[in-house]
Amino acid sequence: MSTATARALPAGPQPANRNSLVMGTAAVCAAGTMLMFGMLAVWFKFRDASPLRTDEKGKLIHDWLPSEIKVPEVAANTLMITMVIACIMAQWGVYSARRNDSSHATLSTLITGFIGVAAINAQAAIYMQMDMGIRDGAYQTMFYAVTGTMLVLLASGVAFSLVAMFRATAGRLGDKQVMTAHAMYWYFLTVVFCALWFVVYVQK
Repeated sequence: MSTATARALPAGPQPANRNSLVMGTAAVCAAGTMLMFGMLAVWFKFRDASPLRTDEKGKLIHDWLPSEIKVPEVAANTLMITMVIACIMAQWGVYSARRNDSSHATLSTLITGFIGVAAINAQAAIYMQMDMGIRDGAYQTMFYAVTGTMLVLLASGVAFSLVAMFRATAGRLGDKQVMTAHAMYWYFLTVVFCALWFVVYVQK
């Protein structure tokens, strides 16, 4: 009687990779986009409901932005450029993670976080240059509400960069969801700020 050679069963299929972090970040980005675009819609509503006045050229314009308030355009444009650079740095982190390059992934997330801090500092400088109270009028209240919400989102982006940096420093690049979600969040912040910059700082 011959004995059959025992053979190990073949390994089962690997479980599908669940991109729960990426999907969760996408949901947060969608909610944040709706929040910010909703606030910008309220901004347009307040501006269109403001009374009309004649400017120095004799044209009728909405009396929305008080004449004594000057928007610091240089600081606002610098802030816009800073946000674009943050996206490039965050995408560099994804590029490095795919190649298991821990040092460059750490550097990219660290730079992204510093850029976020610089953006918050630039917004604080804008507040100081404009020097207006939050209860001085409808424009002032809406300005602080919209830009203040953006500041909170920027602070959360800096915190996300710190988390991604610590994971990269520890060499945990096998799970690339963190870097992908991190880059997605900074793309979301940049797109939202583009809309804010155009409505609040350019169109005024």
